[in-house]
Amino acid sequence: MASLKTVRVVILAAAAAVVAAAPMASHASVSIAISVGTPPPALPVYAQPAIPAPGYIWTPGYWAWGPAGYYWVPGVWVMPPAVGMLWTPGYWGWSGGAYLFHAGYWGPHIGFYGGVNYGFGYGGVGYEGGYWNHGVFAYNRSVNNITNVHVTNVYNKTVVVNNVNRVSYNGGNGGIQARPTASEQAAFNEHHYQPTANQMSHEQAMRNDRGQLASVNHGQPRTMAMSQVGQRQVNQQQRIANGVSSGQLTPRETQHLENREANINQQVRQDRQANGGHLTQPERQQVNREQNRASQQIHEDRHNGARGPR
Repeated sequence: MASLKTVRVVILAAAAAVVAAAPMASHASVSIAISVGTPPPALPVYAQPAIPAPGYIWTPGYWAWGPAGYYWVPGVWVMPPAVGMLWTPGYWGWSGGAYLFHAGYWGPHIGFYGGVNYGFGYGGVGYEGGYWNHGVFAYNRSVNNITNVHVTNVYNKTVVVNNVNRVSYNGGNGGIQARPTASEQAAFNEHHYQPTANQMSHEQAMRNDRGQLASVNHGQPRTMAMSQVGQRQVNQQQRIANGVSSGQLTPRETQHLENREANINQQVRQDRQANGGHLTQPERQQVNREQNRASQQIHEDRHNGARGPR
C-alpha cells in the first residue's frame, strides 16, 4: 500500500497534467488533493492597490500549495480573457479525508467559491465589485480602489458582508459550512475560461519566492497584493525604501540592493529590445529567479542586525 506522501505526489502530478493539457476555454475545474488534515492558513488582511487602468478586474489573493507547503499568491488586477467575463476565485474544500483546491475560472456568471470572504466585492457569494454594461466594465467605488484613474462607468453600492471571519477553506474542522446554490452550480456548468497566462505566471513567480511561504512568513506574506502582474520591481523598491527609513539597511547594503535591481532592469530592457518589446518564456523565468534572489537578499539585509542612519 502506498504511503500518504506517495499518494499525494501522484495526485498532484495527475492534476498538473490535466492543467497542462486543458485548452483555454473549458467546462472543467481542476481539484487537487494536496494535504491530509492540514488546512490552509487564515486569509491575511491587506489593502487593495490602485487599479492600473480601466478594464482590469480584481482577482483576490489566495493560499496555493507547492513542494514547500502553502504559499500566498497576492491579489492582483488582471485583464479578463474576453468581454463579459467575470472571475470566480478558487477555493479549498474538505472532501474524502483531504483538502482539495478547486481552481478559479472566468465565465459570464460568478460560480461557487466556498463561501470564502475574500473581500473587495467577493464576500462569499457572488460578486459586488462591478458588472459588464454594454461591453464596458462598471466599477463599484465602495469596494474598488479606482481613485487614481479616470473611469467613467462607476457607481456606489454599499456592500454588507455577514461573514467577517478570515477562514480560507470550506468544510472540515473549522471550515465554512456553505453549499453551492442552483445558480452557482449553473455558472460552473457554463462555458468558461481557465486562468490567463498572466495569472499562471503570477502564481509560478510566487511559488518560487520563499517570502510567500506560510512556513516562513507565519501567515503574513511578504507581498500581499500587487497592482498588476510583474510589478515585483516596484514592490521590492518599496521594501528597500522602508528598510532605509527604519534604519534596517546600512548605506552599503542599500547601494548593493539598488545596484542589483538596476542590473535586473537593464537585463529586462535589453531582452525586450531584442524581442520586439516582449520577453520570451525562458527570459521571464530567468527574471523571476533573479527577483526571487533579490527579494531574499532584501529580507536578509533587513534582519541581520546591522543598522544604518535614519
